[in-house]
Amino acid sequence: MEHGSGRRADLYEQLARIGKVVVHPKRIELLDLLCQAERSVEALAEATGLKLTTASAHLQVMRQARLVETRREGTRVFYRAAGEEVCLFVGALNDLARARLAEVDQILRALGTDAAGTERVSRDELLARVQAGEVVVLDVRPEEEYSAGHIPGARSLPLEHLEARLDELDPDLEVVAYCRGPLCLLAPEAVALLRGRGRRARCLEDGLPEWRQAGLPVEEGIGARSGSSDGTNARSSRRERRAPRSPAVGGRS
Repeated sequence: MEHGSGRRADLYEQLARIGKVVVHPKRIELLDLLCQAERSVEALAEATGLKLTTASAHLQVMRQARLVETRREGTRVFYRAAGEEVCLFVGALNDLARARLAEVDQILRALGTDAAGTERVSRDELLARVQAGEVVVLDVRPEEEYSAGHIPGARSLPLEHLEARLDELDPDLEVVAYCRGPLCLLAPEAVALLRGRGRRARCLEDGLPEWRQAGLPVEEGIGARSGSSDGTNARSSRRERRAPRSPAVGGRS
C-alpha cells in the first residue's frame, strides 16, 4: 500500500511541473503568444514588457516542463509551443477561468469587450456568409502571427495600421475581425474603430487557435498581396491538409 501511495505521489509530482508554469501570469501570457507563432526571446520580452533576462528565466521553466521547444538561428534562440496539446491546455485554462472566475468577465466588461460593438459571429455563420460573399475577414494580429497561420483568404491588417488603411476595405461589405482568441482585445478594438468610422463590423466568436482546433483549414505564409484573398504564395499547413475542405474566407478587395 505504501509503495502504491509513493508511486501516485510521483505521478502528481510530474503533473505539478505543469502547475509551476501556470502559477505565474507572465508565463501564461508567453504560452498564449507562442500558440500564435514562433518568436525569438527578444521578441517575447518586448511583447510582454519583460526584461530579456526575466523572459529567458520564465522560458527556461516552461522548457523544463516541456511545454515549449527551441531552435537556434545563429546566436538567436527561437521558442515555439511544444505541440497542439499545449495550446488546447491554454484554451481550456481560459475557458475554466471564464466559467469559474466572475472577475474575468468583469475585467472584460471594463475593457469594453462585451459592448454592442463587439458582437460575436460564430464560425458556422462566418462560413455561410463568406459563401454568400457578404463579408470580408480581417486578421488584426501582428503580421508575423498571420504568416505563421491564418484563416484562408483573410486579409492581414494589424490593428495599428487599420485606421490608415480603411480605404482598402469594401464599404459595402461587413467586416468580421479576429485575433488570438476570446480573451484577446485586438479584434474588439478593431471593431470599435470600424464602427466609429461608420463601418459594419463584428468579431469572430473566438480566434485562430480555436479555429485550428475545430479542424478548419489554416494557411501559412503571406500571399503576393499581404492579406489579400489571392493567397498565391500561401503554404497549406499540416492542419489544413488533414482537415476537410471548406471554402476560403475572404471578400472582395
